Amino acid sequence: MLSQPPATLSTRDKILHTALLLFARDGYFSTSIQDIRRGSGLSIGSIYHHFAGKEAIADALYQQLINSLSLDLEQASAKVTSYPERYKAIIGSLFQRCESQPEAMRFILHARHQEFLPGEAPICSARPFEFMKKLVDEGIACGDIRPMNAMVAAAALFGGPIRLMHLYLDQVLEVSLMELLDESWSCAWNAVKA
Repeated sequence: MLSQPPATLSTRDKILHTALLLFARDGYFSTSIQDIRRGSGLSIGSIYHHFAGKEAIADALYQQLINSLSLDLEQASAKVTSYPERYKAIIGSLFQRCESQPEAMRFILHARHQEFLPGEAPICSARPFEFMKKLVDEGIACGDIRPMNAMVAAAALFGGPIRLMHLYLDQVLEVSLMELLDESWSCAWNAVKA
């Protein structure tokens, strides 16, 4: 059974909160507006007052989560100065979010967004991942990362840690992601450093 959303949330946020829990648990296609209504404790009229339908809910949720993730990564990166520290800070921020907001990360990483949000670019082209690639381009340009294809470098730096996040969300890992940060970072950085 789904727990009721916090009473302090606005009606719109209750809908998004409930939809996130249901989409993460059951998937987009297995979740109906009626499921969202039951889970949120709101009326169908309230839901349709805020959203045209399930796709509009998914789109608003996706945009909210992507914007929040982008802000987190940009802030984590801004706290340190060198590129290697910035990459590690990004991985640490991703790991923290994965542990503190597993439903959000499950929706971001596992959902096939283009199947129900056909106007969206693939997740790897979303703002947070473009930001990560931009930092890799800058790291190559300044010589911290050896000359190589930027997509290969980004995959080497962030692909392994993101795979660990998938394993964490699938409850395969027996330790927290934060316990693996230094080792994961070391492997990633050794793959690309100049």
